[in-house]
Amino acid sequence: MAKPAVILVGADKGGVGKTTVSRALLDYFIAHNIPTRAFDTESPKGTLKRFHPDVTQVVDMHSTADQMKIFDTLSSTDAQVTVIDIRAGLLSTTLRALRDIGFLDAAKKTQLTFTVFHILGPSIASLGEIDETAGFMDDAQYILVKNFINNTTFFEWDPATYNAYFNKIKDAHDITIPKLNEMACEQVEVASVPYVSFVANKTPDGQSANYSFVLRGYVRHWLGNVWAEFDRVKLIDMVAPELQQKRAARQA
Repeated sequence: MAKPAVILVGADKGGVGKTTVSRALLDYFIAHNIPTRAFDTESPKGTLKRFHPDVTQVVDMHSTADQMKIFDTLSSTDAQVTVIDIRAGLLSTTLRALRDIGFLDAAKKTQLTFTVFHILGPSIASLGEIDETAGFMDDAQYILVKNFINNTTFFEWDPATYNAYFNKIKDAHDITIPKLNEMACEQVEVASVPYVSFVANKTPDGQSANYSFVLRGYVRHWLGNVWAEFDRVKLIDMVAPELQQKRAARQA
């Protein structure tokens, strides 16, 4: 049986587009036929669940019972990948909880695969968050995400400052999420569907929709660029190496 894989998507700073990245990840894994489930920690209502209701549960990460819903079921679920969309301000708290329950030890013993997508804002305060998370990353795959949710310029300070933070974590990766056209972004929000459904012109119940051809084109182009970044860091190899090996063997 393949090892379960857990992906945390989070930041301690709000407004950096964590759920956008979680939505793109779910689309990516589902498109690659990798069984995936998600947990939305924006309790009680949730945001991720609005776009991916079939695979998403809303949980309260402060609740021990809800922590059990996630981590006690890793070996029994049919999902290969578990994506957890961490609400603003909870990344460091969640990592400490994972240490306390022995999750990080299980990752160290290679009983599971653990990946963190740390979503950075365009200020040095976001880089300062790396100091908070670095101590938990010894046995995790760490991906720093520059998410352009607006036209703000990232990291205008000198490269040496950026590298001083980035190099705190061994084997860290960084990826860039480009800005999505504002009208296209708004239309997907109104439609309340996954990005791939919007591109395919489908409603939430799978029926034909009437979304703008132009806006669908912008979303298609943007999503292709995002998935290319996931491919560049070999994300499937990280979270589902057994599946990737089986596919390679079939193609050989």
